[in-house]
Amino acid sequence: MTQTTPTTTAAKPQLVRGLTFVSTTALVIGSIIGTGIFFKAAVMSQQVGSPMLVLAAWIAAGLLSLAGALTYAELGGMLPHAGGEYLYVRTAYGDVAGFLNGWMRCVVAAGGMSALGVGFATFLSAIIPMPQVWAHHTLHLLGREIQWQFGLKEVVAVAVILLLGGLNCAGIAFSGNLQSLLTAGKILGIGIIVLGAFLFSGGGSPEHFRAPAHAPQWTGIQAFGAAMLSALWAYDGWTYMPMVAGEVKDPERNLARSLILGVAVVLALYGLANVAYFWALPFHEILTSNSTAHRDALPVAAKAAGTFLGSYGPAIMSFLFMLSVAGALNAVILATARIPFTMAQDSLLPAQLGRLHPRSLVPARAIIAISIWAGILALSGTFDQLTDMSMFASWAFYALAASSVFVLRKRLPDAQRPYRTWGYPFVPAVFVMTAAWLLVNSLQTSPVESVMGIVLILLGLPVYFHHKKKAARNQPA
Repeated sequence: MTQTTPTTTAAKPQLVRGLTFVSTTALVIGSIIGTGIFFKAAVMSQQVGSPMLVLAAWIAAGLLSLAGALTYAELGGMLPHAGGEYLYVRTAYGDVAGFLNGWMRCVVAAGGMSALGVGFATFLSAIIPMPQVWAHHTLHLLGREIQWQFGLKEVVAVAVILLLGGLNCAGIAFSGNLQSLLTAGKILGIGIIVLGAFLFSGGGSPEHFRAPAHAPQWTGIQAFGAAMLSALWAYDGWTYMPMVAGEVKDPERNLARSLILGVAVVLALYGLANVAYFWALPFHEILTSNSTAHRDALPVAAKAAGTFLGSYGPAIMSFLFMLSVAGALNAVILATARIPFTMAQDSLLPAQLGRLHPRSLVPARAIIAISIWAGILALSGTFDQLTDMSMFASWAFYALAASSVFVLRKRLPDAQRPYRTWGYPFVPAVFVMTAAWLLVNSLQTSPVESVMGIVLILLGLPVYFHHKKKAARNQPA
């Protein structure tokens, strides 16, 4: 009788569940609060021409984001693995839809990462002037004038993206702790603005809420939709945490709790911050704050801080804002890199992107690739142009991902659902319908950026069919 000795094979590296409830909630808050809350009040004021309409747009966008978070909470608890909405869309609608969602995140929505890098450089320029511009060009596209430039600000934007990308390769526990620290810093910055504006701003007045004095770019519901889309950029980020579900401890419990709590906290902070802006500043000061129309002006938050911190206010707040942007950028890089990693493991992208670093057990190659691409995009446009392009593409798939809750409830009725969407089916239905309206509105108000987003998404189709054909050739007969 021959005795056989069992053979052992090296275990395949696996993602580490190293994100606690605290660090997961910090990831939600940190990925939402970035630059939008410090910038977007200016462009929203230019769009609707009224302080009260600006505040209404912030509230509407916050409630819509909360509806989306309630929907994603069910999907995340049901599918607690890396990939987030890519996984939800692929499970509900198949490989093509799932791939285009992942492609959008990798190629188009990386513009959001780029915008964060541009925002970081803008805040730094308030402390260290960076007037150097080595190239400038005006482009005319679809009847729109687009300004492009390359200078020291753009170099700084690319550098901070690559730096945080490198830090994210150190391990998930390190990234989670860094995220918690940066999130605390940004909450502190908003708290200083709110308390300072109400308690120490000598020029604060309720009259500031009644001073439109500016004709908006668009009128009626179209203008309000454009302002909502701008506000949604500031809320954008609640979709990122589910992408790292494969690295969250006790995901069936912590995913829903962290997502809902994080969005609720941001809603409160944003409401307080915007009321503080309009209390401290006359409306014309907000209108002429930093935006595409006023690229060299101070951000609205820095102007508000200047009312109680004096001449040092903009520099002090710019430092705190830099921490905020760094926290958001760290969170977005951490989460977004899990999309190409998961797609590569599904044989939809090159296999190298689906490998984990042998020591840190994070998808280092995917992190580096997404950081380099975001750096390239940071050289291609202004803050508002980058956000408009990424927001249109993102919301197209937010609607599709949220609608998958209806498909999966019907197709997989017995699947484990630790959390069920509150207000189902009305809450997810309102979210999906509003998202569809925003997409139509965006095509009307930001046609160049919207069309660019559509074209970049559709460019994913030949890539998809190439990798499917390649995967089929590599399968054994």
